[in-house]
Amino acid sequence: MRDRIIDAAYPLFAQRGIRDVSLLEIQFAAGVTDEQLSREFENRDELAAVFLERREQQWTHDIVEAGARSRGATPDARLLAIFEVFHDWFQRDDYEACSFINVLLEMGREHPLGIASAKYLVNIRDLVARLANEAGLLDPDEFALSFHILMKGSIINAVEGDSSAAIRAKEMARDLVARHRPTSRTVAYDRADLRTIDDWELGYG
Repeated sequence: MRDRIIDAAYPLFAQRGIRDVSLLEIQFAAGVTDEQLSREFENRDELAAVFLERREQQWTHDIVEAGARSRGATPDARLLAIFEVFHDWFQRDDYEACSFINVLLEMGREHPLGIASAKYLVNIRDLVARLANEAGLLDPDEFALSFHILMKGSIINAVEGDSSAAIRAKEMARDLVARHRPTSRTVAYDRADLRTIDDWELGYG
């Protein structure tokens, strides 16, 4: 009974957010009585919290993480493959954007559902940081913050109708990966050191 209710609520919450979906609508979609629904969930927010938990498993882990790992033959490729997964997602007729972003903006960061959504977004950044660490990139956490901006930006662009948003983001992500490789950082330091020496020799240091 509980799974039946969650299965009915999932697409409604994913497509329309939380406040636009009533418990009565979920009750009808699940084909249950009011008593059966209230026995499983005290209110809509409790059901929405379970939806977000399932969303993390089905979207973050089963689609994004699994898709990136299966498509990428190297650690760098796995990071960039996230946007290949996104590109396929953006082409779907039922593209629903990111529920964690949607709910966070809808409910606000102080609401329990907003707090939960922010936590799930942090979990996505942690996933990116793990992939960056596997790729041997410098500052994986800092990299993940920037990479996540590209992820979220492409999601919003796709909502606006840009079906190539993931392709654009992937190219920017490629540059970001290059900047965080140890070799590129070493070159940057070497050039900075040379500039410092030149300035000193010219009397500007």
